[in-house]
Amino acid sequence: MLQQEHGGEIYTGNWRLDFSTNLNPLGLPDSVKAAVRRASELADRYPDAQCLELRRALSEAYALPESYFLCGSGAAELIMAAAQALKPRRALLSLPSFSEYERALKSAGCGEILYYSCEKSRGFQTGEDILNFISPDIDLIYLCNPANPTGLVTERELLIRIADRCRDLGVYLLLDECFNALLPEPGTATLLDQVTGNPRLMILNAFTKSYAMAGLRLGFGISSGRELREKMRSCLQSWNVSLPAQLAGIAALEEREYLERARKLIFEERLFLKEKLQRMGLSVYDSQANYLFFEGPEDLAERCAEEGILIRDCGSYRGLGPGYFRVSVKRREENEALCACLERILRSGADH
Repeated sequence: MLQQEHGGEIYTGNWRLDFSTNLNPLGLPDSVKAAVRRASELADRYPDAQCLELRRALSEAYALPESYFLCGSGAAELIMAAAQALKPRRALLSLPSFSEYERALKSAGCGEILYYSCEKSRGFQTGEDILNFISPDIDLIYLCNPANPTGLVTERELLIRIADRCRDLGVYLLLDECFNALLPEPGTATLLDQVTGNPRLMILNAFTKSYAMAGLRLGFGISSGRELREKMRSCLQSWNVSLPAQLAGIAALEEREYLERARKLIFEERLFLKEKLQRMGLSVYDSQANYLFFEGPEDLAERCAEEGILIRDCGSYRGLGPGYFRVSVKRREENEALCACLERILRSGADH
């Protein structure tokens, strides 16, 4: 099995295509590139430790108070900061899910991690029974919507019930919406409108996926809970967001048309890619995100690697095992190249 902790590990091989990371297929916007170039002329100064201009831009974009926003060096830094700030004794994770949640909890010395399993028998979808796992002795819950790696969206009404239960029982909920902006209708799956009335809720987001800014490292949390924000801020190093990242984020927030074009492209190409994979006999799940989750031969990632194509082997996800994979949705030419590779591999396997 091709072992991967995360996608995007392109530095140890000769890769021609990377389908293991779920970035905006349009690539880095020109305005963001220009902002990074401007930042290079200012590299002799410290970045703004409070991210004032960036938080102002986020406030305008999301129509929420500037004080609600906490910026970090990627979403991963804030995932870690939440665990370090709250030092949970007991926490709840949904499976399968992003491994950084569990890593953060263990690094903070969490005494017990409980797992809610999204069963294969119901298509890996989160069900109402997750509410039974939320009790007063849970300190922190990490939840991802749309889910990673499945791309499935939890119904908004259920999310609201989860958030309300957490508030009522004094449980902190970190809701990871990093893939939300690239959904066909982002507004139908977000809890942004629940933030003001729920100080136990923090929504996590990032520029990584939406604007293909993975190398710049810029994420942000949104919460009305002053105590939560201050605790997390105390766990962040000073000047944790670089000047290039701050200027790039400000430029990216002006890119409204760019996101609309990306959503249209992803919607069309996801359908194209899903149909192609299904025709090959692969079991593909009903992702709404900019990636597809499917089952295939256990050695599929290794066989793709032999052709210079990197896909995400999901065997390392807790709750999964060998034979599960994730691929990003890219432009048509790249998607066709992936499909041609998979067809060759599956055909050769059938011939044996």
